[in-house]
Order: sequence, then structure tokens, then C-alpha cells
Amino acid sequence: ALNGFVLVVTSEGLIFYSSHTIQDYLGFHQTDVMHQSVFELIHTEDQEEFRRNLHWALNPPHAPEDESSAEGGKSLGSPAVTYKPDQLPPEKSSFLERSFVCRFRCLLDNSSGFLALNLQGRLKFLHGQNKRSEDGSALPPQLALFAISTPLQPPSILQIRTKNMIFRTKHKLDFTPLACDAKGKIVLGYTEAELRMRGTGYQFVHAADMLYCAENHVRMMKTGESGLTVFRLLTKENRWKWVQANARLVYKNGKPEYIVVTQRPLVDEEGGEHLRKRSMHLPFTFATGEALLYQSAYPLSGFPDPFQSKGKTSKSKKTSRSHGGRSQKNGVDPSSLLGAVMRQDKAVY
Repeated sequence: ALNGFVLVVTSEGLIFYSSHTIQDYLGFHQTDVMHQSVFELIHTEDQEEFRRNLHWALNPPHAPEDESSAEGGKSLGSPAVTYKPDQLPPEKSSFLERSFVCRFRCLLDNSSGFLALNLQGRLKFLHGQNKRSEDGSALPPQLALFAISTPLQPPSILQIRTKNMIFRTKHKLDFTPLACDAKGKIVLGYTEAELRMRGTGYQFVHAADMLYCAENHVRMMKTGESGLTVFRLLTKENRWKWVQANARLVYKNGKPEYIVVTQRPLVDEEGGEHLRKRSMHLPFTFATGEALLYQSAYPLSGFPDPFQSKGKTSKSKKTSRSHGGRSQKNGVDPSSLLGAVMRQDKAVY
């Protein structure tokens, strides 16, 4: 019911808990962020401000040797500084209330890649941590930030309306599907197990959209984001569903770890309009259905010249299948883009 999500961050900067609604605002799944460093999500210019607000006296120690400032835990990368009860205000004190703004990484359609959030809450004791000091004795409960995070800019009516249709998928770096949220399962009809057993995600992409998707995939590997990509996905009922997607790389320890794709279903008219715009920028047209599946300066092994000439959709698709066996003998890699098309069920077309 909140226009935001709940966040609990320990004094050391670890996300102890996040409500699942973090996915609606930042695009990260709840399980992706829990027990990770909050500073991996925060804009570098705002990290100091966040660190300051985690400290009970708004004065985190800069050096581990600084014994004079007692902290409710430890700053990231420094030894634990046990708080001194006589220096700490009582838990109900307004001194422990927090309200500040930080920019968080956002995987959704956000131009800068960051979303400004207002964090409002207070520092409270986090029980049940069972942490021990270096000598083995149990540490008392430490302070943690319990906050509600809401976007600084309220969502527009359009965003609220379309939020209910947006679904998200998680992929390996080669786009092999790993996970799909509940809305995605409803839109596409597959279970997560069915998505995973089909190989790379390109099996679900319409042949006429593959090269376009692959080009944006390459761009995402270079820049971290694909930009808006409109293409057709194969549903379980063997129908094509237009989606508008934005893919982002998610990094861990400075290395790309997986891809998160935010997708919004489109009606066929919207998809057709995007297709017409796309065909204007390409040397061949996919808008009328008279198309070459692959434009290549080099003849493809096993394909006679007639395949290179334009024909009706059904004809060119059938040609590609009828020569499929011969091509594979001539060394077409079954895991390649072309091999993936050949293995698709022709009833789909």
C-alpha cells in the first residue's frame, strides 16, 4: 500500500531486509539485494551522506583507530566499534530519527540510471544478530536504520496505470533465462522451469526481430544498458506477443553478473508502428513480411541462391527449414542464431 518500499540497513551498511516492492521502484529483486552492501546501490556522491545517517551521532569514524566516537556497529571495511551505552541517547529519542535523500541505482526506464529516494525512519536496535567480538563474547544488539524509501518525484498517472502490466525477467550474460516474475508467467504462460530448459532466450524471439535484439544485446554489454527495444516474444500458446523492453547489466564487485530485463506488453498496433519505424532505418524491410532473414555479403553454406531473393514470408520461412538439414551437415552451429531458427517449430510461423 506504500508508495515506496521498506529498507533495514545495519550500521555496517549491509541490507538486512528489503520489502519485495523494491522491485517496483528500482528493478532489483528482493533476494538480489538482501545481505549485500547498500553502498553498491547508492550513487558515489551520496555514499558519504548515507554513511553519516547510519551513525547514531551523524559522525562516523573516518579512521578505525578513532576510539572517541562510539558507533552502533562498524563502518564498511573497518573493525567494529562497540557503542558505549552512556554516550548513546535513549532509543525513543528524536535524535535517532532520520530523513534524507539519496540516489539509488535503478534498473527501470530511468534516463540517468539512478532514482532519487527520500528515506524516512529511525535508528533502532536490531536484535537477533548473534554477532561476537574478536574475543568470542557476544556483542549487544547494534543500531540499524529502519526506513521507508519513497521516490522524490511522485509517479505519474500513466506510470501507475502501466505498473500493473510490467514484468521482469533475469538472464545470464548470453541472455539464457534464469527467472521470471509472477506477472511474466501470466503474460507468457511459461513456468520458470520451461523458460530455463529452452536454451538461450533467443528461442523465444521472432526471427525477424533477432538481429535487432542481438544488436541491442551487444550495445548493453558495452554500455550497461540496451535502451528501449521493441520485439515479439513467443508465448506458450504459440502466439507472438509484442513487448517493449529495457535490459540492464547488474554488476557485482565491478564485474557484470547477470541481466535484468523490464518488459511492458504492447498491443499489436503499437508493435506494428515500431516495426515500420525500424524498417526505415534498415537496408531491408520486415514490415510487409517480404524479407530476408539474414543479410550477408557471404553466401551461406548449403543455401542456394533462390533463398537470397525476396519472397513471401511463408515461402522464405519454409525454404529456411527445408534446407535446414543440409546446412547443419555443412557446419551450421546448432547453438548459433541461424541454428536456433532452424530448430524452431514451423507451426509457430
